[in-house]
Amino acid sequence: MAAIIERQGVRVRATGAALAADVEGVDLAGALTPEMLGAITAAWGQHLVLRFRGQGLSDDDLMRFSRQLGELDWAPIAAARVRLPGEDRTVEAAPEGRQYVMVVSNVIEDGQPIGQLGAYEAIWHTDMSYIPEPPSASALYSLEVPPEGGDTGFCNLYLAYETLAPELRRQVAGRLCRHDASRNSAGELRRGFVDAPDASQTIGAEHPIIRTHPVTGRKALFLGRRRNAYVLDLPLAESEALLDALWAHCTRSEFSWYQQWRAGDLILWDNRCVMHRRDAFDPATRRVMHRTQIKGDRPF
Repeated sequence: MAAIIERQGVRVRATGAALAADVEGVDLAGALTPEMLGAITAAWGQHLVLRFRGQGLSDDDLMRFSRQLGELDWAPIAAARVRLPGEDRTVEAAPEGRQYVMVVSNVIEDGQPIGQLGAYEAIWHTDMSYIPEPPSASALYSLEVPPEGGDTGFCNLYLAYETLAPELRRQVAGRLCRHDASRNSAGELRRGFVDAPDASQTIGAEHPIIRTHPVTGRKALFLGRRRNAYVLDLPLAESEALLDALWAHCTRSEFSWYQQWRAGDLILWDNRCVMHRRDAFDPATRRVMHRTQIKGDRPF
């Protein structure tokens, strides 16, 4: 049985996997004392992913909690053109109070999707790694969940880096990767982009493959997503082989943990040292999630 650590009335129960812990005794819709927030952030730094079950949150509650962890970032908007290196972010009009809340859903109402990403699989990825300053964290809250499927996997990129074979670590030391901006994690082509059959022509931000966490100082792999990624200054075949080896390593089961959703779950993860993915589910069932994200800085 996993050990429980209690601090300031906040109980933390580790999953026993490579990452993630349950946080109990906290109502995120209520006020958090500085001591409680300190206990939560300490647990987050240790476990990278936190799960809060049995929550009842409005969008205002979700934003208020998220703001205690950092400055809110604009939510990505479906079918909008993303910001590229050297450009200002493009922001489209959003309903009042919703500029910071992304709806992740397969539900169709009046012939229109109420959210993004449908019911299909979302591949392993880091949120918005294709922009110069990717979000530092995301919080995903479940309002409706299907009876099965739609599980979310998370993997620990600290451990993935620390267990790299010496030769592979040598090959990636000091290397930059260009992160493709053309498609989202569900494989949908964003408006204004065309497929690039040659990954060396990928359009997107360039980041170090080995990233230093700005808070902990620990090193982690920072891979973004596999499709059309390109390691700078390598022949395309060598880039592909190197990235294939990195992805095969970091997505091993011993580095991961899976969330099986219940309505009222909130999952908080560190986007700087964690990747995530989603299983497909029956499109005839309903899944509705609301997500916020915290501004980050340029990886180094």
